[in-house]
Amino acid sequence: MQKTMALHNRIWILFVTGVLLAFSLMICTSGIVKAESEETDGEKTLVVYYSATGHTETIANEIAETLNADLFQLIPTEPYSDADLDWTDENSRVCYEHEHPEDRAVELEETAVDGWESYSTVFIGYPIWWGNASWVLDGFIAANDFTGKTVVPFCTSSSSGLGESGELLAEAAGTGDWLEGKRFPSSAEADEVAEWVSSLALPAGDTEEVTEQVSEETAENTDGIATAE
Repeated sequence: MQKTMALHNRIWILFVTGVLLAFSLMICTSGIVKAESEETDGEKTLVVYYSATGHTETIANEIAETLNADLFQLIPTEPYSDADLDWTDENSRVCYEHEHPEDRAVELEETAVDGWESYSTVFIGYPIWWGNASWVLDGFIAANDFTGKTVVPFCTSSSSGLGESGELLAEAAGTGDWLEGKRFPSSAEADEVAEWVSSLALPAGDTEEVTEQVSEETAENTDGIATAE
């Protein structure tokens, strides 16, 4: 009799323990789904950039850090060497391509962005070459549909301004709501980048991500080729 009661007690304890464990797992699982749902429902931002010498990349990283955005780097299948980028050498690659627009089709390693449809805001960064956006961007612009997206151009240069580079990219894209861009000089600091980002009329989900925390590191140089304009 005692053995039977002890057995029943053990079964009851195991039953109660199982119910409590199942209830706990339901609570934990519910929290994970809710967190993922909240992240998915928010406006997502992507920072696309081409950086010839690393300076545009610095600005792109600052923007991504400020907005908690994703990064997508445009990489030519045939990278530009320092000699290729020497605009003072008329025989360099950039000089040749500048003089021969028909040879500016730069093949990129990748132009398709995973989850492209989920991004409501896209920043596009580039160095200024001869007063315009580097033609390395052309393949990416042509390969993607910007419908329904807010697009924000930004550039780096040692002397040239933004010029019509953003407008020409918008014209080439043919879709998207393109905002006025920003050119960053060699003296640009991280807080300047953050201040500019926070001033933009971005979708609510993006602006809520802007923080006041600013790195003390500076963008000592910029990516632009100081061309004869």
